Amino acid sequence: MTKLYTATEIDKTDIRLDLQGKTFVLGSCFADDIGSRLKNAGFELCLNPFGTLYNPLSIANSISRLDYGAPFRPEDCVQMGAGAGKICSWWHHTSFARESAGEFLKNANSVLAEASAFWKESGTVIITLGTAMVWKLKSSGEVVSNCLKRPAAEFSHEMLSTDEVSAVISRIISRHPDKQFIFTVSPIRHGGEGMHRNTLSKSTLQLGLDKAISDCGRAYYFPSYEIMLDELRDYRFYADDLVHPSVKAIDIIQEKFFDACTLESDRKSIEENLRKAAAAAHRPMGRR
Repeated sequence: MTKLYTATEIDKTDIRLDLQGKTFVLGSCFADDIGSRLKNAGFELCLNPFGTLYNPLSIANSISRLDYGAPFRPEDCVQMGAGAGKICSWWHHTSFARESAGEFLKNANSVLAEASAFWKESGTVIITLGTAMVWKLKSSGEVVSNCLKRPAAEFSHEMLSTDEVSAVISRIISRHPDKQFIFTVSPIRHGGEGMHRNTLSKSTLQLGLDKAISDCGRAYYFPSYEIMLDELRDYRFYADDLVHPSVKAIDIIQEKFFDACTLESDRKSIEENLRKAAAAAHRPMGRR
């Protein structure tokens, strides 16, 4: 029989999500895709309480904030650029922006308090890395999670080294002996600086993750990026922008994720929960 694609080998793991446990999901917009589907499957989880995060340092900084739960203060507030006129922070995605500092702080600190409590009780953490590229404020050297539409002249842009990625991931794992980790590299391509730069960035993440996971244990690498690149390389598996995976592609990756990372005893309940969620999503207008 003729093979039409290269199958991606998925390593076996003892690290499994549990419908009875609490799961924390952090990272790129692919983490949002995974998290929303896990919710539909019936998992109790907290998803991106700072909004979408892309690079390892921003994710590590956010985890430190979850550890200590220190509330955001007025000095953390930043006015967005490009005439947006809203207030956000260097820690957050622009979806957290509000009309005033008071509104921003009230919302950000409410979400933080709830997420910090959940973080301390969670047993499994899923982290999706999008890029090894980071933006730093020239004034302080601080790595920002989002540039908030501020002028490019305020930032420097650089790629983390493999050793830097490995060190960041190792610290995350070693400082949380009560948790097990599932890492993946987002299949979404960052082509703003060219595909070669994107390839270097993704490779840096993969090499750094591989070293950290090998050194630390209690962590598993799920090959989302590899599945997209090899098994689903046809453009029919991409959205109209030819960068993001299509809904069908995410479905396929998610099925493989469930097979690799969920308990066999939970599969029947997961499938039933997904069917109910799909039915609810197609509920006719006018029904509640």
